[in-house]
Amino acid sequence: MTTRRTTYLLALTAASTLALGACGGGTLGGGGDEGGEEADGTIKIGLLVPQSGVYKSLGDDMRAGFEVYLEEHDNTLGGLEVEVVLADEGETAESGKAAADKLVKQDQVTVVTGVVSSAVMNGVVDLFETSKIPLVGSNASPTTLTDAEFIWRTSYVNDEPGEALGAYVAENVDGGVYFLAADYQAGKDEVSGFKKSFEPAGGETVDEVYTPFPATTNFQPFLANAKASGAEALFSFYAGGAAVEFVKQYDQFGLKGEIAHYSAGFLTEGGVLDGQGASAEGTFTAMNYNYDLDNELNASFVEAYVAKTDRNPTTYAMASYDAAKVLDLAIEAAGEADPEAINTAIGEISEIESPRGTWTWSEIGTPVQTWYLREVKEVDGTLTNVIIDELGELGG
Repeated sequence: MTTRRTTYLLALTAASTLALGACGGGTLGGGGDEGGEEADGTIKIGLLVPQSGVYKSLGDDMRAGFEVYLEEHDNTLGGLEVEVVLADEGETAESGKAAADKLVKQDQVTVVTGVVSSAVMNGVVDLFETSKIPLVGSNASPTTLTDAEFIWRTSYVNDEPGEALGAYVAENVDGGVYFLAADYQAGKDEVSGFKKSFEPAGGETVDEVYTPFPATTNFQPFLANAKASGAEALFSFYAGGAAVEFVKQYDQFGLKGEIAHYSAGFLTEGGVLDGQGASAEGTFTAMNYNYDLDNELNASFVEAYVAKTDRNPTTYAMASYDAAKVLDLAIEAAGEADPEAINTAIGEISEIESPRGTWTWSEIGTPVQTWYLREVKEVDGTLTNVIIDELGELGG
């Protein structure tokens, strides 16, 4: 078996790159006949995203981003007609694992994409590794996932938003930082990543607190401690519905304007910003994408996404769009709907032209990409994330 390390080195030394203009596409639907490749030249792809629970809004964005790519490319990926089997990840490791198990064993898909939760991602590693079915994840990417052969991510590594931001905060905040994050893998990864660059740059930690997930809806006791701590800034990690409540209570409890608020970009990404309203204004976040990035492919993507959803695309949508592109290129290169051949072809893709800008695979199957500092501002009467600086490249 070719290892991820070997595949990565082969990709770096390949004589030529895969053509990035390959066609692709598909439509969402339910299961069909058994087997990943049908007699009429179709391919089954599992789309595993939340359709219920606290992360449903993220799942909706991921589904829409995947659909945009498919709709742009005549309902084929790599020359094969696509049948997408949609599965509800839910909000727990158990619900996500059950949905993934059904996709692989009952629906017999050739490849799976999606996955929001790090707990779900950790829980399905053995399923995909033993089944030898590729998973091209488009969100969750725990730091512990470093040696899988059949799992790729078009998003990031969980600690990278924090790592991108840590040194900047250390250099621009005159005082200590208080940490508040959801008590699960992604929250701990973000704080760890932040400290990875924050502490060497001279940053001072006041306290580090994790709130029970997903049970915590009243953040005021935690915010009271932060307010009394004397910290000059606070770094947080929340997403989905929890992000709405956290930001609103941050404002209601008097921390907005008193303690500078920094976070991984998920805090104000997408529909949650509408729910947060004016409470989010002035919040700083680190993210690998923003809808206003100035490149031709992003302009086209934003236009298509807005036409489909009547809202600007998020990083979740963009990463799912890129996952479809990765599959398009890999299926074309493999020349068949064979999971192992597609997995090998994924590792041999040397560059992906993306709405975020061109990126390459890291050694562990995640993007090497640029990160941006954003601030929530009012633009033409609407609150939005605005890029105010670059934070450098991570993922190498």
